[in-house]
Amino acid sequence: MASPRRARHAGPPDGGWGWMIVAGCFLVTICTRAVTRCISIFFVEFQAYFGQDYARTAWIHSIVDCATMLCAPLGSLISNHVSCQVGIMLGGLLASAGLILSSFATSLEHLYLSLGVLTGLGFALCYSPAIAMVGKYFNKRKALAYGIAMSGSGIGTFILAPVVQLLIEQFSWRGALLILGGFVLNLCVCGALMRPIALMEDHKTTPEFLEQDYVPKAQKRDLKRMSVCSPLIKAWSHECLCYCSWKEYDFLLMPGFMVLAVSVLFMAYGCSPLFVYLVPYALSVGVSHHQAAFLMSILGVIDIIGNITFGWLTDRRCLKKHRHFCYLFAVGMDGLCCLFLPVLQNFPLLVPFSFTFGYFDGAYVTLIPVVTADVVGTSSLSSALGVVYFLHAIPYLVSPPVAGWLVDTTGSYTASFLLCGFSMIFSSTLLCFARLAKKIKRTHLGSLTNETGTKQHIWTNGAIAYSVTAELDQKDVEFLAADANSYSNR
Repeated sequence: MASPRRARHAGPPDGGWGWMIVAGCFLVTICTRAVTRCISIFFVEFQAYFGQDYARTAWIHSIVDCATMLCAPLGSLISNHVSCQVGIMLGGLLASAGLILSSFATSLEHLYLSLGVLTGLGFALCYSPAIAMVGKYFNKRKALAYGIAMSGSGIGTFILAPVVQLLIEQFSWRGALLILGGFVLNLCVCGALMRPIALMEDHKTTPEFLEQDYVPKAQKRDLKRMSVCSPLIKAWSHECLCYCSWKEYDFLLMPGFMVLAVSVLFMAYGCSPLFVYLVPYALSVGVSHHQAAFLMSILGVIDIIGNITFGWLTDRRCLKKHRHFCYLFAVGMDGLCCLFLPVLQNFPLLVPFSFTFGYFDGAYVTLIPVVTADVVGTSSLSSALGVVYFLHAIPYLVSPPVAGWLVDTTGSYTASFLLCGFSMIFSSTLLCFARLAKKIKRTHLGSLTNETGTKQHIWTNGAIAYSVTAELDQKDVEFLAADANSYSNR
């Protein structure tokens, strides 16, 4: 008996099974991002057991983060062409295997491969597909849904940080890694919750595809006359497949996405070292082990508040159009926190830091997929998130060892934290100037249109509408001629 055809939705349902998707993504962020943050608690244990310096030990956390983000496009590819459920379940098995094998490590190189590469690859197959699924189920309440889903990182850190410290004390770092390996298997359960949804904008049958403007008219006539089994059909289908593969990543040439990508590079460089060195820094200024772990817990629970409150606020009508500025404000505030961290040298002063940094960290993490969706549209969100998280890879790989090298060279954490702070502030400033320049240009084009009274042709690319007037130069007119002609008769 043939399986029933899944109903197609005109748009995201904004509820229903979508809340189960949010719950599944919430658990995914606990098992991936929260567990990754808790690896910093093992930092001192690894350093003491293997007798290595800061820079070499920091490579473990760097490789986990780098592999998670570097392989994010692979997770999106499996989700788009196989199944989101299959990808997340496979990722859960790989991540669990990596943590279990790490419990038998005899050298840092062993940890680089098992805890770094294998676990990071497993996390990559889970993280970006789960986040993209939330975007497919929500539109009007997208920021709130993402706020709840991404709060798993904060809640997981708040719960797991003291638990991991207790596990290390009771069972040593080997036993703690073994138990975390079993815990991460819950990703397979999360994968089972990710029920696919068919949206009209994502799925087009062959007859619908033939109606698209980018298929030449002569080719349409030939195809309609040909037999379905014709070899020429297969050749044309291959061309269409190549074209669709390009269309899947055509957002890479969008100016808005390019600016966002560069901004993400500097933001990722600045945020990663703090999660690696907050506990070692607290220990170096005389804070006890339990208090240092408690700082991570505070950061985690306040992260939750940032996730949910910023998600709710940016869904309000007054702020919905200003999500980019909310995002860059949160990134800039985290940068300022990093600049002040070197002067905070006791536990009572580090607690307010954890509150502030945790809140704005949760805020901008929630807005990353929302801002990305606003730039590229829902149909390209999965692929775009894969690229965005891919861009985190190199900064995540480089920044902790660089920060560790600065600590080894200067004997102080000051240079490392200042570099992180300025990097995040530059990320925020870059995005701010780009948005202001775009707004000024749009205002200028609007005034020219009103003065000349020329007829406008509107065409779309993703979620962005572009206004094409007679003021365009000859090169732009030639480039857009095909698209403009198809809409001029409407």
